[in-house]
Amino acid sequence: MSSALTDLFPYPIVQAPMAGGVSVPQLAAAVSEAGGLGFLAAGYKTADGMYQEIKHLRGLTSRPFGVNLFLPQPEAADPAAVDVYAHQLAGEAAWYETELGDPDSGRDDGYDTKLAVLLDNPVPVVSFHFGVPSREVVDSLHRVGTFALVSATTADEARAVEQSGADAVIAQGAEAGGHQGTHRDHPETGGAGTGLLSLVAQVRETVSLPIVAAGGIMRGAQIAAVLAAGASAAQLGTAFLATPESGAHDLHKQALTNPLFVRTELTRAFSGRPARALVNRFLREHGPYAPAAYPEVHHLTSPVRKAAARTGDAQGMALWAGQGHRMARELPAGQLVEVLVAELAAAGTALSGYATGGGGR
Repeated sequence: MSSALTDLFPYPIVQAPMAGGVSVPQLAAAVSEAGGLGFLAAGYKTADGMYQEIKHLRGLTSRPFGVNLFLPQPEAADPAAVDVYAHQLAGEAAWYETELGDPDSGRDDGYDTKLAVLLDNPVPVVSFHFGVPSREVVDSLHRVGTFALVSATTADEARAVEQSGADAVIAQGAEAGGHQGTHRDHPETGGAGTGLLSLVAQVRETVSLPIVAAGGIMRGAQIAAVLAAGASAAQLGTAFLATPESGAHDLHKQALTNPLFVRTELTRAFSGRPARALVNRFLREHGPYAPAAYPEVHHLTSPVRKAAARTGDAQGMALWAGQGHRMARELPAGQLVEVLVAELAAAGTALSGYATGGGGR
């Protein structure tokens, strides 16, 4: 990774931007203060809401941080399929005594307005999810001194990221919690994806961009593994979700290690786009029938998910989590960074031992 970018954060640890109120300023500040790169998630927020969080974060730390944006989505959903799914969800709305949301509540997530705010009030790093920003957008960020990072889930997507002029690619493996950052949602793929280590190797051989590896990373030894595979840094989301600074609902934090939730699955049930979540009742009952319709399904289910959280019912919530969720540690975010760095150092020492012929004796 370019020295200018790595100089922003001493340790190769990036806190993933988790939308929906998880990546709050307190979490980002704690990670940045500890030597990682903290991130705010602008997804599902208004432009002013994003700006207020940036102001709050700047009041908590003088260290560099990033902000994540969702790319506007193309018109691709079948309205009839969305209507059928809404009919299926009517019982959920009645059960939680709420109404289904309006699926036509908007599909650009206020992208242009948020981008304008970030150009007027530059931040050190901006990352993009669900697509590739135009070369003009990347150039405009560079002119104000902002680094641009873009998610990719395949080597071909990484090639498109490189062509945009971005400074680094976030290689997101199928193990990652929350939404897969695919540039286009192809229903025929069924949400299948490539595992992180294979993806990093493929991206490394396809582009010359620095790589930030994301997906299921919970321990320092795993960070060492992706660095050895060719990444310059690791991005962790679920690992930070259980920290006290995280804005996740308490039920969500508890579910990560609750024996009731034994596995994760990629599903369209909550948003219409493939996203990895803990398997609960809502996912089991509705996942097989959810259409490829983002953000329509997200808008549709939002009131139900919020009502489930208010009533304390984890079975109706979107419990986003990566495959390593059972390894979550309830440590303060800054302490977690320190532990990860120590584990990374220990893994490096072990690898050095093998490299010099000392391993296995």
